Amino acid sequence: MKYFFLSNGWNIGRVWEFGGLWNENSRGRGPIIKRLNLGIVESSEVLWLYQVEDDVLMVEVKPISNDSSNSSIGQVVLKRLISAEDAMDVLASAEGVVNQSLNSSINPSINPSTNQ
Repeated sequence: MKYFFLSNGWNIGRVWEFGGLWNENSRGRGPIIKRLNLGIVESSEVLWLYQVEDDVLMVEVKPISNDSSNSSIGQVVLKRLISAEDAMDVLASAEGVVNQSLNSSINPSINPSTNQ
């Protein structure tokens, strides 16, 4: 599995696999992308951890537009994916860690036993 962090207010757009854009017709399904209940706090903003299947190489993310009449193209960011080890490093060095299922915030430097 691969991972990336994404802020609230952003949507996943196109997905790339080896050879180009994800092809639902040839695969018979969409890519497996799952938001986990774990996130980090960065500059007072929560970035949620997403898990994707190994066949996914890159994802496009776009800000959610509140104004549907705005037809201009918004900012698009292509997210490179990270390994589980890299995700753990990011979580360990974050300002804070958020666990949505517990509905609480955990600061690893204050209570490291909670993160085990």
